[in-house]
Amino acid sequence: MSEITSSEQHTEKPQHSVTSFGYELVREELLHEILGKDTAEILYWAGKRLARNYPLSSLEEIISFFEQASWGTLSVKEESRNQLILELCSDLISSRLRNNANSTFQLEAGFLAQQFESQKKVSAEAFEHPAKRSSRIQFTVKWDTRDYVGE
Repeated sequence: MSEITSSEQHTEKPQHSVTSFGYELVREELLHEILGKDTAEILYWAGKRLARNYPLSSLEEIISFFEQASWGTLSVKEESRNQLILELCSDLISSRLRNNANSTFQLEAGFLAQQFESQKKVSAEAFEHPAKRSSRIQFTVKWDTRDYVGE
């Protein structure tokens, strides 16, 4: 039996198109209704859980995953020894930022935190920074090289 690589794991399923209305209906309306005031925190931990279910071995795979999940186009803006600044953009993100001041991108932040934690084997966390003027989201991913996490 052959083993599926992490990059193949999320492309094996058939591709279906979902309208932006359907996606936003669930993400911006239903989830907030169900999760209430804890939406951001729960979405962050849900993103971490998703990352554990879809382990990726490189930044390039993370960027590809974001495209395939229709989360947007992810790019590196700045990199240093203990942090990375990423930018996420798409027409859907632009629309969400224009139409909903309470939009959260904690699902994506949690996903990024867990991917970098798994890849680097050190504690990591991610923070979102909506840039409403440019209709983009920036994420700062920080890791602590002294805080090893073994698997």
